[in-house]
Amino acid sequence: MTERRLAQIAWLARLALALVFIWHGLAPKILWLSPDEVAMIAAHELPDHLLFAPELIARIAGVAEVLLGIVLLTVRRQRWPLLVAGVVLLALLLDVALLSPHLLIQAFNPLSTNLAALALCTVAWLAEAPSAAES
Repeated sequence: MTERRLAQIAWLARLALALVFIWHGLAPKILWLSPDEVAMIAAHELPDHLLFAPELIARIAGVAEVLLGIVLLTVRRQRWPLLVAGVVLLALLLDVALLSPHLLIQAFNPLSTNLAALALCTVAWLAEAPSAAES
């Protein structure tokens, strides 16, 4: 496969992954706060303090997701954003599995979404791997 074709594949995977993070940061956390998001955070039983309010944490998490999406689009010469995205996706999936497992059987659930996003991370990671000619 040519380097140009691999670059196109990597860009498409990064774009799709970035859109997942941006959408999941904006829609259920910033623009229209989802009760499921609040419930997932509340399941952690954090201290009863304004700084630990589930609504605030959800909005901060939304901003972080949007920023990660932007980083995926803008830091294209380095692969570390893909690694960060993969770790975040795995950590969030594990969090849901442990604290809100009932969500794993809902329509468009975190399991299917995160596995698809992890596949995009893997595709971009592999497509952006240095070629033998560059080594």
